[in-house]
Amino acid sequence: MTAPADDTLSIVVERDMPHPPEKIWRALTQAPLLEAWLLMKNDFQATLGQRFSFRADWGAVEGEVLAMEPHETLAYSWGDSNLKSVVTWTLAPIPEGTRLRMEQAGFRRDQPRYYGGARAGWPAHFDRLEQALAGLA
Repeated sequence: MTAPADDTLSIVVERDMPHPPEKIWRALTQAPLLEAWLLMKNDFQATLGQRFSFRADWGAVEGEVLAMEPHETLAYSWGDSNLKSVVTWTLAPIPEGTRLRMEQAGFRRDQPRYYGGARAGWPAHFDRLEQALAGLA
């Protein structure tokens, strides 16, 4: 947990994965693969400025691709009428594969439900991402 200068909270999850950045990039940017591990239907397209939505039984989030450097960095807004956050993925090659870092920033301190849900949810999403990557050619 970090508190940036604007007094919001962030969640950071980082893992070393035994896969090349190109393979992980596919899982982060192709809608069917995203759905498989994020468990959210989506219309995501890895195009700068592209708007998208993620939908699940518990609700939906809207977003827009804010930054993108293929196989290295992906950032998008993530929110609803109350939450305005940014999810940033960073992929760094390491000898064993890729160090994958995800930061979701922008949780206001008066949003403990959003923050707690994301804090519990992202590690589980990473677990499913690892499983999905193991099954990808």
